[in-house]
Amino acid sequence: MQRRVVVTGVGLVSPVGVGTEECWTALLEGRNGIDTITHFDATGFPCQIAGEIKNFDPLDFVSKKDVRKMGRFTFFALAASEFAMAMSGLAVTPETAPRIGAYVGSGIGGFDVIEREHEKLLKSGPRRVTPFFIPAAIVNLASGHVSIRWNAQGPNSATATACTSGAHAVGDSFRLIQQGYADAMICGGAEAAITPMSVAGFGAMKALSTRNDDPANASRPWDIDRDGFVVGEGAGILILEELEFARRRNAPVVAELVGYGMSGDAFHITSPADDGDGAVRVMRNAIEDAGIAVTEVDYVNSHGTSTPVGDLVESRAMERLFEDHAQNLPVSSTKSMTGHLLGGAGGLEAGIVSLAVRDQIAPPTINIGQPGPGCNLDYIPGAARQMEIEYALSNSFGFGGTNGTLVFRRFTES
Repeated sequence: MQRRVVVTGVGLVSPVGVGTEECWTALLEGRNGIDTITHFDATGFPCQIAGEIKNFDPLDFVSKKDVRKMGRFTFFALAASEFAMAMSGLAVTPETAPRIGAYVGSGIGGFDVIEREHEKLLKSGPRRVTPFFIPAAIVNLASGHVSIRWNAQGPNSATATACTSGAHAVGDSFRLIQQGYADAMICGGAEAAITPMSVAGFGAMKALSTRNDDPANASRPWDIDRDGFVVGEGAGILILEELEFARRRNAPVVAELVGYGMSGDAFHITSPADDGDGAVRVMRNAIEDAGIAVTEVDYVNSHGTSTPVGDLVESRAMERLFEDHAQNLPVSSTKSMTGHLLGGAGGLEAGIVSLAVRDQIAPPTINIGQPGPGCNLDYIPGAARQMEIEYALSNSFGFGGTNGTLVFRRFTES
């Protein structure tokens, strides 16, 4: 019999709030986190807007000595882990440490560090490059620093599966606990890719919104006037625990994680197939893993990035999979408020879905005026919706056709 896995802590750091409850309240109120880029001078860039985290001081979470050893994505991961651990109340002891692990994904990692140190190299030569360049930049160091911070001596890993990185980190952690390799995991995703090269690169692909004169309305999933996604930054970290391990310390339970699915599109490096086959299969895999029928799903936090093709294909996939139930299934995209956190999105949104199940309320999609052709579902426009949520899905799809879906359930003892 597989072991049950529960969420006991959620840590959120996003453009709409630093701190779990601050972020959650902002999302339920439909607040926008998109504005003109201030991290660098974006004059002349096709896209000049992003979901930046303002007034974030890494010294609130990291010692002055350690700041220079990390990229910005690691700051966010550590901050989110602080919030998640505080909610959970999990104490790592010498006895439990070998059974508690860290698993934090990131699509790009320390892009800010790479750009900064490359500029130093070109201007001043190799001796000016910091000895902390490599450990500050590589993707797995967010997980590494989280592991060190909490003395988590169990499985220590990281995913770099583009925009599915955070979801895969949570799902893989679920499997590690379920199958007995760990009792608890500090897991999720983090990203800090609002940099000149990142914004220029995504802009060159024509993937980004260019609604520069109206940033508050730029991220508009499924809307007829959507024109691309908006880059966001931040992190989402969950504390997952085996149920009996959590019970022994009377831990608070936010939700139960009951299903995880993966699939590959095997179609194109950036675009999904028109029929959404990969999305259909990943959602079906997760639902079957949870042991439920498609009609039992009450809410979907979609990938919903605000791209013309991606939003349409995800909607088609849900119509194919859920059939008649699709018309009664509320779906929303919190990326309409936070922007797209890339590798951090799956962690952030897994946390959001856990809170939605806890509080029995689904966050809205903002900026929908008129849904575009083929976008026929209930996208919870404008305002959060109090509703019964027994089972909820969190979808993440990434470049290279890599997909992940998580299924959360309202926790009951039985």
